Amino acid sequence: MRPRRGARWAAIGGALALCACDAGAPAQAEDGRVGPSGYPVPRYVSLKFDKVNARAGPSDSHRLLWVYRSKGLPVQVVAETTEWRRICDPDGSIAWVHRRTTDGRRTLLRQQATPVALHSDPNSSSAVTARMAGRSVAQLVRCEGGWCKVRASGRSGWAPTREFWGTSERVQCR
Repeated sequence: MRPRRGARWAAIGGALALCACDAGAPAQAEDGRVGPSGYPVPRYVSLKFDKVNARAGPSDSHRLLWVYRSKGLPVQVVAETTEWRRICDPDGSIAWVHRRTTDGRRTLLRQQATPVALHSDPNSSSAVTARMAGRSVAQLVRCEGGWCKVRASGRSGWAPTREFWGTSERVQCR
């Protein structure tokens, strides 16, 4: 059991920061096949609430593993039933959460403690428009050519895809 998970993610959760029971059979797709939800698996979603129970299996009767306390945290759906999502979090941990606790809006996490420069265009020679704080979450606008445009606290800009967790097409946890 990992009781400190909620406390750890609470430190970054919810803040978009810039510096200034149908169990069903789980879909274990790893190649973008469509799951019971009608969406591909794997895919990224974000946590919808500031308190989300993580369980050992796809029902309320399964053991509670920990509580996420981080609204907006990006997670990757790696399997699903009609009502439950098996997610991989940025720490590499896997748990089941109810579908109603996830949001289809994409977010990204800056895992490193250092800020990352956000540029006006998707190239390193363009002007820096803002800096995204380390260990923070931002909304994903779009990615193209190895760069992602993010938005937080009313500011937006581009940074290399490698600077964020929540952009890789491959399954993040096994």
